[in-house]
Parts: sequence; structure tokens; C-alpha cells
Amino acid sequence: MGLAIGLVGLPNVGKSTTFNALTKAQNAEAANYPFCTIEPNKAVVPVPDKRLDALAKIVNPERLQFSTLDFVDIAGLVKGASKGEGLGNKFLSNIRETEVILHIVRCFEDDNIVHTEGNIDPLRDVDIIETELILADLEAVTNRIERLKKQAKADKGAAALMEEAKRIEEFLSDGNMARNFPDAEGDLFKQLDQELRFLTSKEIMYGANVDEDGMSEDNDYVKALAKHAEANNSELVKLCAKFEEELIGLDEEEAVEFLADAGVEESGLAQIIHKGFDKLGLMSYFTAGVKEVRAWTIRKNTTAPKAAAVIHNDFEKGFIRAEVIGYDDYIAAGSENAAKDAGKMRLEGKEYIVADGDIMHFRFNV
Repeated sequence: MGLAIGLVGLPNVGKSTTFNALTKAQNAEAANYPFCTIEPNKAVVPVPDKRLDALAKIVNPERLQFSTLDFVDIAGLVKGASKGEGLGNKFLSNIRETEVILHIVRCFEDDNIVHTEGNIDPLRDVDIIETELILADLEAVTNRIERLKKQAKADKGAAALMEEAKRIEEFLSDGNMARNFPDAEGDLFKQLDQELRFLTSKEIMYGANVDEDGMSEDNDYVKALAKHAEANNSELVKLCAKFEEELIGLDEEEAVEFLADAGVEESGLAQIIHKGFDKLGLMSYFTAGVKEVRAWTIRKNTTAPKAAAVIHNDFEKGFIRAEVIGYDDYIAAGSENAAKDAGKMRLEGKEYIVADGDIMHFRFNV
């Protein structure tokens, strides 16, 4: 599935409505009953980037191509999911194949929308989901320990790995998430995480789903969730899923006016996309020509040849150099030629670490 963000939460909290708005298409059924989503819906979502728009105004290309993110709408989890309740095992395996979790939490009252737990309590809802993720990780590491016991008798490496797995098992048993394990940066933990893909080692963003009254000012539910997010070094984004759906189809000017009327500057979904992009360790560099102005997605700290390979493998194989103009320099100059004349174009070699927003041309010979 690659670098994907998985939308999780209890049934009926607004995941599919959020997904519909994210993809700008009504392709995730939203209904007022649990488990209306069984198979995970998947979508590729463009990453809004005003820098690309600014470049396009200068270059006037035939087309624009934004960076993209993969989002997966995973069916609602319930208590007992780690034991298979509510098709839980299947849903948990879908989460395991994503890199970042977007946990949608309902933070508004509405008697017309059923809540599976009977009332609104964001911290209880978060605890239900995170407990199931911890239990699923606990089962996975316990099973791994049993397999390692046989290998450890003749293999010192397996014995060391088993001891680390036992420490993780104890940590999870105390109700902790794997991402908070004291030695989470250690090689043994990383080896087990790579093998077992711990659900609770993934980055988490909390999406506080509010009604329109809660958009301009945080209600008590959002404040409680914000404290939980801060305590767990996680991002919180406030959004109104139904409001975001209403933004679909509006042009830029209408959308800005719509947001202003609601007392907010930026769509909650735009914040989710930008923060998700960052959580995945991604960034963009640009190519700017009359046929296309395009954002190319790379990991942070990528060298120029590896960045070139995103366009075509031959660019990396025959890499000679990169011609680079910083984004701010390009915009200030007003064109590529003007930037060159001002001495703002640099020639960079194989060791160059690409900066976010660089405008690049690659010279290569195959």
C-alpha cells in the first residue's frame, strides 16, 4: 500500500464523511449505522501547495501536477476488535499496512446520529481504539517471543531479540503504546517493528470532528482531546466533516469566503493533508517548464541523484549535476532567466541534499 494515511475511529464518528471530502468524490458510503465501510476505501489526494500556483503564474504552463498522498478509509473499530469483534482482525490488518494513523474523534452532540457507546466522550473513545491497537500489538509480540524461544537456544542474536521482545511485551502490558518505548530508536526495537509493524508505533494525528458551532471556538470536547494529543506528542486538527463536504465543488474564491464566514482561515482537511505529508517525512521539489509545472515527492534529506530518480531511473544512473534555484529566489527574480542573470542558479553535485521547494533541472548522460 506504500506511504498511506489510515483513517480510523469508532463507527459513526465521521470517517467516511471526512474521506468523501478528502477525495472530493462521494465514493465512500456514509450512513447512519456501524460497519457501512467493510473493505478499506483507498484514494490518492493532491497536496495543496500555493508555491506551485505561484510558479504557474510566472511560467504559464499547459498543466499543473501536485504532489499526492494516499488515504485509506478503514471501517470503524469497536471494543474487542483485537479478538475479532466487528470484523476487527481484518480492520486491524488494514491499519498495519499504513504509515500514519488519522484518528477521527467525534466532538459534538447530535441526537440524530447514533453513537455506539451511547454518549459523547472523546477520551473514552480514544482509549477504546488505542487499547485495541495495544492489545493487537501485544498479541503479535507474544507470538513472536514463542517463536524466538526455539531459535534462542542456538542463536545469540535470536536470544537478544527475544529479551527485547519481552521488554516490549511488558511495556505494552502496562497499557503503553510502542511509540513511547524507552529504546524505540534502538536497532532491536526497529528490527521487531519492521517485522511486526506495531500499530502503536505509528505516528498519530487526531481529527476532532465538530459541528459548525464548534468551528470558530473550541468546545470542552476539543479541549480535552487537545490535552491528550499534547501529552502524547501528537498533532490535533479540528474539522467539521459535513462542512468540508459542502466545500466540494466551490471555486477558490467561494471556498475562501465560505471559510471566512465560518471564522476559520484554512480548511481542516488542508491542514490534515499538509501535516500528514510532513508526518510521512515527505517534501516536494519542483520542475517548471511551459508544458508542465510539477511537484515531485521525495523523502526529506534526499540527495540530488535520488531525487532525479523520481522522474526517471536514467536520471540517477547518468547523473552529472543539478541546476538549482531556491523557490524564494525564483519568485523574487520573476523568471528562471532572471534568476540566472542574478546569479541565483547553483550547480550541485551528487552529495547535494535537496531543499523543500527547490526548482531543479538535471543534467545526465546514459
